[in-house]
Amino acid sequence: MEQHGHLMTIDEVAGYLRVKKRTVYDWVKKGKIPAMKTVGLWRFRKERIDSWLEQESETPVS
Repeated sequence: MEQHGHLMTIDEVAGYLRVKKRTVYDWVKKGKIPAMKTVGLWRFRKERIDSWLEQESETPVS
């Protein structure tokens, strides 16, 4: 078992969330999605993306 969990790329996150890569880049730029930059590349922990999705689904729409 991996100690730090699965790291996903921009392409993988876009596919997982079924959005365009540009949308993921925009979310990263605005700080809306949990991400980290490693060696100049954006990476995403699947567990954090799943938690973020749960929190987003619980946020009331105004």
